[in-house]
Amino acid sequence: MTATATTDATATNPVLRIAPATPAAAAAFFGASLAFHADVSDVASVLAAGGDPGFVVLDSRSTASWDQGHVPGAVHLPTALIPEQAEQLLDRSVPVVTYCWGPGCNGATRAALALAELGFQVKEMLGGFEYWVREGFAYETWEGSERRSADALTAPVDADECGC
Repeated sequence: MTATATTDATATNPVLRIAPATPAAAAAFFGASLAFHADVSDVASVLAAGGDPGFVVLDSRSTASWDQGHVPGAVHLPTALIPEQAEQLLDRSVPVVTYCWGPGCNGATRAALALAELGFQVKEMLGGFEYWVREGFAYETWEGSERRSADALTAPVDADECGC
C-alpha cells in the first residue's frame, strides 16, 4: 500500500482518524487514570480479605437509593451533603472510594470532586453499585443482606477473578 493509500484509509477509518497517542503519552494518561479510579472487583476483594482495607467506601446516593441497596460497610453521604458533613464522617488521612449508581451516572465523580476540594484523597469506583451487584457481590438493603448471581457479561462465572 502506498503512503497516499494509507493516508486515505486512515482518513475514512473512524478509529484511526485521530492518531493514537504516543506510547509515553498513553502511559502517562493510563497511569493517571489508575490514580483516580478503582475497579469494583478490586474493591470487593480487598473488603472481603477483612482487616483494615486502607480506604473507606462512600455511597453518594440518596437515602432511598441507599435503602434499596449499598456496599456493605460503606459510609452513606449524599453528594449535596459532603461540604457540610464530610469532616465529621471521614478521616482526612484515609483515602475515600466513591460510588453512585453506575457507569451512566456521574454522581460518584461529583462526590469525588467535592471531597478533593475539601482536601481528601479520593478515587472513584468504576461501575458503581450497578456493577457491584452485576458482578455478584453481596450488598445490604433496608431488609438485610442480598446477593445475585454474577452476570456472565461482567464477571467470569467459573472463576474467582477475571485475570485483568
